[in-house]
Amino acid sequence: MFTGLIEEVGEIISSSRIGGGLRIRVRANKIMDDLKIDDSVSLNGVCQTVVSRTNNSFDVEAVEETLRKTTLSKLKQGDKLNLERAAALGDRMGGHLVQGHVDCVGNILSVNPESTGRLVWISFPQRYSKYIVQQGSICIHGISLTVAKAELGKFMISIIPHTWDVTVLKDMKTGSEVNLEFDIIGKYVENMLIPHVNSKSSNSILDQYKDQPEW
Repeated sequence: MFTGLIEEVGEIISSSRIGGGLRIRVRANKIMDDLKIDDSVSLNGVCQTVVSRTNNSFDVEAVEETLRKTTLSKLKQGDKLNLERAAALGDRMGGHLVQGHVDCVGNILSVNPESTGRLVWISFPQRYSKYIVQQGSICIHGISLTVAKAELGKFMISIIPHTWDVTVLKDMKTGSEVNLEFDIIGKYVENMLIPHVNSKSSNSILDQYKDQPEW
């Protein structure tokens, strides 16, 4: 479990094929203090397991399913990525509950600078719109952020200067892909509402009412 507060920006040293998966070596500094083999670590919001380490780097192995659902397959030598170690019990929860289980990949539609921050619009598959709540939490490339505006198939976030400067968001531009994880609380609530007996589909129970006038 993570909080979505990025600890440092790492760098890809190498990425090599292992069957249909990838072995990724990451250069890091701060998080190496207590990072151990078998620990979980978030790479751009993707939970991975450390399989080996040196004084200033660690390796993970991303399997085929991870590569299909995330942007990890597109990482190459020299690329920067957001890093966060797993949260420890008793730590302050500065962000929100993040699993590191990416739901889908979004696309940056625009980055609009303001006098202080930046407004970023991101598109995503419309079937996930039910998980987007205005003023709710969302994890983008491992960063815990707040939805400022929500529309069908897209949403806007407002980025403060500090977050922009200390994460890989500053390298993003129109067309860039980002890993998205929606708030786990909404998923659990939805699952409890789905009728499990004699159910004919796995769609949200809310979808049954979307064609009603009040929807």
